[in-house]
Amino acid sequence: MTQDSCYLLGYIVRTHGTSGDVVIFLDVDYPEDYEDLDSVYFELKGDLVPYFVERFNLQKQSKAIVRFEEVDTIEKAQALVGTSLYLPLDSLAELEDEEFYYHEIKGYTVIDESKGELGIVREVYSLNGQDLIAMDYQGVEVLIPTAEDIVLKADKENKKLLVNLPEGLLEVYLENGSDSDNVPDDAD
Repeated sequence: MTQDSCYLLGYIVRTHGTSGDVVIFLDVDYPEDYEDLDSVYFELKGDLVPYFVERFNLQKQSKAIVRFEEVDTIEKAQALVGTSLYLPLDSLAELEDEEFYYHEIKGYTVIDESKGELGIVREVYSLNGQDLIAMDYQGVEVLIPTAEDIVLKADKENKKLLVNLPEGLLEVYLENGSDSDNVPDDAD
Protein backbone atom coordinates (compact mmCIF):
# COMPACT_ATOMS: atom_id res chain seq x y z
CA MET A 1 0.00 0.00 0.00
CA THR A 2 1.34 3.44 -0.92
CA GLN A 3 0.31 6.94 0.15
CA ASP A 4 -0.77 7.67 -3.44
CA SER A 5 -3.46 4.99 -3.13
CA CYS A 6 -4.65 6.24 0.28
CA TYR A 7 -6.15 9.29 1.93
CA LEU A 8 -5.31 10.83 5.30
CA LEU A 9 -7.81 9.75 7.94
CA GLY A 10 -6.19 11.61 10.82
CA TYR A 11 -3.38 11.24 13.31
CA ILE A 12 -2.61 10.06 16.82
CA VAL A 13 -2.79 12.99 19.23
CA ARG A 14 -1.80 11.44 22.57
CA THR A 15 -1.98 8.39 24.77
CA HIS A 16 -5.04 7.61 26.90
CA GLY A 17 -4.53 5.73 30.15
CA THR A 18 -1.71 3.29 30.75
CA SER A 19 -2.76 0.19 28.78
CA GLY A 20 -1.97 1.30 25.21
CA ASP A 21 -5.07 3.25 24.20
CA VAL A 22 -4.53 6.35 22.07
CA VAL A 23 -6.58 9.41 21.16
CA ILE A 24 -6.85 10.01 17.44
CA PHE A 25 -8.04 13.11 15.63
CA LEU A 26 -10.24 12.22 12.63
CA ASP A 27 -9.54 14.78 9.90
CA VAL A 28 -12.78 13.96 8.05
CA ASP A 29 -16.21 15.55 7.62
CA TYR A 30 -18.21 12.73 9.22
CA PRO A 31 -16.23 11.00 12.00
CA GLU A 32 -19.22 8.79 12.85
CA ASP A 33 -18.77 7.03 9.49
CA TYR A 34 -15.57 5.45 10.84
CA GLU A 35 -16.85 3.86 14.07
CA ASP A 36 -16.76 0.36 12.55
CA LEU A 37 -13.15 0.49 11.34
CA ASP A 38 -11.38 -2.86 11.24
CA SER A 39 -7.93 -1.53 10.37
CA VAL A 40 -5.95 1.54 9.35
CA TYR A 41 -2.52 2.15 7.89
CA PHE A 42 0.08 3.90 10.04
CA GLU A 43 2.83 5.90 8.38
CA LEU A 44 5.99 4.59 10.01
CA LYS A 45 9.36 5.73 8.65
CA GLY A 46 7.81 6.52 5.26
CA ASP A 47 6.03 3.16 4.91
CA LEU A 48 2.36 2.37 5.43
CA VAL A 49 1.88 -0.46 7.92
CA PRO A 50 -1.54 -2.01 8.69
CA TYR A 51 -2.79 -1.96 12.27
CA PHE A 52 -5.98 -3.68 13.40
CA VAL A 53 -8.55 -1.91 15.57
CA GLU A 54 -9.66 -3.71 18.75
CA ARG A 55 -11.83 -0.94 20.16
CA PHE A 56 -13.06 2.41 18.79
CA ASN A 57 -14.85 4.91 21.03
CA LEU A 58 -15.90 8.11 19.22
CA GLN A 59 -15.63 11.26 21.34
CA LYS A 60 -16.46 14.95 20.77
CA GLN A 61 -14.67 17.27 18.34
CA SER A 62 -13.63 14.60 15.81
CA LYS A 63 -11.63 12.59 18.33
CA ALA A 64 -11.79 8.93 19.26
CA ILE A 65 -10.17 6.72 21.88
CA VAL A 66 -8.78 3.69 20.08
CA ARG A 67 -7.11 0.44 21.06
CA PHE A 68 -4.99 -1.21 18.37
CA GLU A 69 -3.92 -4.86 18.44
CA GLU A 70 -0.42 -5.38 19.83
CA VAL A 71 -0.33 -1.85 21.29
CA ASP A 72 -0.81 -2.89 24.90
CA THR A 73 1.52 -0.65 26.92
CA ILE A 74 1.82 3.08 27.39
CA GLU A 75 5.36 2.89 25.96
CA LYS A 76 4.12 1.36 22.70
CA ALA A 77 1.33 3.95 22.54
CA GLN A 78 3.72 6.87 23.22
CA ALA A 79 5.92 5.74 20.33
CA LEU A 80 2.93 6.22 17.99
CA VAL A 81 1.94 9.76 19.06
CA GLY A 82 2.06 12.05 16.03
CA THR A 83 1.69 9.17 13.57
CA SER A 84 -0.54 9.80 10.53
CA LEU A 85 -3.34 7.33 9.81
CA TYR A 86 -4.45 6.38 6.29
CA LEU A 87 -7.19 4.41 4.57
CA PRO A 88 -7.33 3.15 0.96
CA LEU A 89 -8.94 5.52 -1.56
CA ASP A 90 -11.23 2.75 -2.75
CA SER A 91 -12.92 2.76 0.69
CA LEU A 92 -14.30 6.27 0.10
CA ALA A 93 -18.00 6.60 -0.68
CA GLU A 94 -18.98 7.70 -4.19
CA LEU A 95 -19.93 11.38 -4.42
CA GLU A 96 -22.38 13.27 -6.60
CA ASP A 97 -20.99 14.91 -9.76
CA GLU A 98 -20.51 18.36 -8.19
CA GLU A 99 -19.08 17.01 -4.94
CA PHE A 100 -15.40 16.26 -4.39
CA TYR A 101 -12.90 15.12 -1.82
CA TYR A 102 -10.16 17.62 -1.02
CA HIS A 103 -7.37 15.27 -2.07
CA GLU A 104 -8.98 15.04 -5.53
CA ILE A 105 -8.64 18.73 -6.40
CA LYS A 106 -4.88 19.08 -5.86
CA GLY A 107 -3.46 20.09 -9.22
CA TYR A 108 -6.80 21.40 -10.52
CA THR A 109 -6.82 24.73 -12.39
CA VAL A 110 -8.80 27.40 -10.49
CA ILE A 111 -11.11 29.39 -12.77
CA ASP A 112 -13.01 32.40 -11.46
CA GLU A 113 -16.35 33.27 -13.10
CA SER A 114 -15.29 36.86 -13.79
CA LYS A 115 -11.46 36.83 -13.78
CA GLY A 116 -10.88 33.57 -15.67
CA GLU A 117 -7.95 31.22 -15.02
CA LEU A 118 -6.09 32.07 -11.81
CA GLY A 119 -3.73 29.27 -10.75
CA ILE A 120 -3.35 25.68 -9.60
CA VAL A 121 -4.62 24.15 -6.34
CA ARG A 122 -1.58 23.25 -4.23
CA GLU A 123 -3.16 22.12 -0.98
CA VAL A 124 -6.32 22.22 1.14
CA TYR A 125 -5.89 23.32 4.74
CA SER A 126 -8.26 22.76 7.67
CA LEU A 127 -7.66 25.63 10.08
CA ASN A 128 -9.84 26.20 13.16
CA GLY A 129 -12.88 24.62 11.56
CA GLN A 130 -12.43 26.53 8.30
CA ASP A 131 -11.29 24.66 5.20
CA LEU A 132 -9.19 26.73 2.79
CA ILE A 133 -7.94 25.94 -0.72
CA ALA A 134 -4.36 27.14 -1.28
CA MET A 135 -3.39 28.32 -4.75
CA ASP A 136 -0.48 30.34 -6.14
CA TYR A 137 -1.55 33.54 -7.88
CA GLN A 138 1.10 35.87 -9.33
CA GLY A 139 3.73 34.40 -7.01
CA VAL A 140 1.62 34.78 -3.85
CA GLU A 141 -0.26 32.08 -1.94
CA VAL A 142 -4.00 32.82 -1.94
CA LEU A 143 -6.37 31.01 0.42
CA ILE A 144 -9.90 30.44 -0.88
CA PRO A 145 -12.69 29.56 1.59
CA THR A 146 -14.55 26.37 0.62
CA ALA A 147 -18.02 27.88 1.12
CA GLU A 148 -20.62 26.66 -1.40
CA ASP A 149 -21.21 30.18 -2.77
CA ILE A 150 -17.45 30.55 -3.47
CA VAL A 151 -16.43 27.08 -4.70
CA LEU A 152 -19.13 26.36 -7.27
CA LYS A 153 -18.11 23.19 -9.07
CA ALA A 154 -15.31 20.69 -9.59
CA ASP A 155 -15.01 19.56 -13.21
CA LYS A 156 -13.30 16.22 -12.60
CA GLU A 157 -12.99 15.32 -16.27
CA ASN A 158 -11.07 18.52 -17.14
CA LYS A 159 -9.44 19.01 -13.70
CA LYS A 160 -10.89 22.48 -13.23
CA LEU A 161 -12.32 24.14 -10.13
CA LEU A 162 -14.92 26.82 -10.85
CA VAL A 163 -15.07 29.57 -8.21
CA ASN A 164 -16.76 32.91 -7.61
CA LEU A 165 -14.23 34.77 -5.47
CA PRO A 166 -15.43 37.56 -3.17
CA GLU A 167 -14.69 41.05 -4.48
CA GLY A 168 -11.20 42.14 -3.42
CA LEU A 169 -9.94 38.74 -2.18
CA LEU A 170 -7.06 38.52 -4.66
CA GLU A 171 -6.13 42.17 -4.12
CA VAL A 172 -5.83 41.65 -0.34
CA TYR A 173 -3.21 38.95 -0.90
CA LEU A 174 -1.36 40.94 -3.55
CA GLU A 175 -1.23 44.01 -1.27
CA ASN A 176 -0.04 41.95 1.71
CA GLY A 177 2.62 40.29 -0.42
CA SER A 178 4.16 43.67 -1.24
CA ASP A 179 3.86 45.39 2.18
CA SER A 180 7.58 45.11 2.87
CA ASP A 181 8.23 47.22 -0.22
CA ASN A 182 5.94 50.00 1.01
CA VAL A 183 7.60 50.79 4.35
CA PRO A 184 8.39 54.52 4.53
CA ASP A 185 12.10 55.43 4.76
CA ASP A 186 11.49 57.83 7.65
CA ALA A 187 9.72 55.29 9.89
CA ASP A 188 11.29 55.31 13.36
